[in-house]
Amino acid sequence: MEDPTALDPAFRAVLMDYEARARSEDELMSGLPEAEVARRLDEMLLCVGRSAGVFLNLLVKESHSKRILEVGSSYGYSTHWLAEGARAVGGRVTSLELKVAKTEYGTAQLKKAGLADYVEFRVGDALVSLEALPGPFDFVLIDLWKNLYVPVWDLLYPKLAPGALVVADNMIHPPSAQAHARAYRERVVACAGMTSVLLSVGNGLELSRYR
Repeated sequence: MEDPTALDPAFRAVLMDYEARARSEDELMSGLPEAEVARRLDEMLLCVGRSAGVFLNLLVKESHSKRILEVGSSYGYSTHWLAEGARAVGGRVTSLELKVAKTEYGTAQLKKAGLADYVEFRVGDALVSLEALPGPFDFVLIDLWKNLYVPVWDLLYPKLAPGALVVADNMIHPPSAQAHARAYRERVVACAGMTSVLLSVGNGLELSRYR
């Protein structure tokens, strides 16, 4: 039986590149004043991390989710985990991102990993892009500015396929996001047909299922 956690060499090499950059940026930010960190935040990967990436990848594979949506790709670390899962099950990732430069970086990395054919980036305001997408979606990752989580959910909920899984990042860390995280979790469980659980994976993941 094939090991669902096995990584091919090209994919592994790209992950190592991302993770080395993340470590370097973490070290840099730890030495900067808070105001400087806030000013430069958009330059940073701010990725979900290896444990959350593995978890997302396994969820896609085990649920055989083919119509995958990522709301907020940043520089594409989580996109790779979703795309590798999509390749395994014959699916495809649509990833929404505001900044062209970030999608260009992500696309270059996806090509190195042999995963570019499994991802379509849509550049622009995530709410505008999401409103234009017809759905339905089998699997969704929400990981953008936290004040947008509830507006994203309100547009996303009607477009979920039966059995769809929705994962939201940063439900525990950083502390500054906790008010928005709490508002998101409350909105999700108030919707008909939703079950949801908070998991202490990475920075905290809310895993929700429709019907």
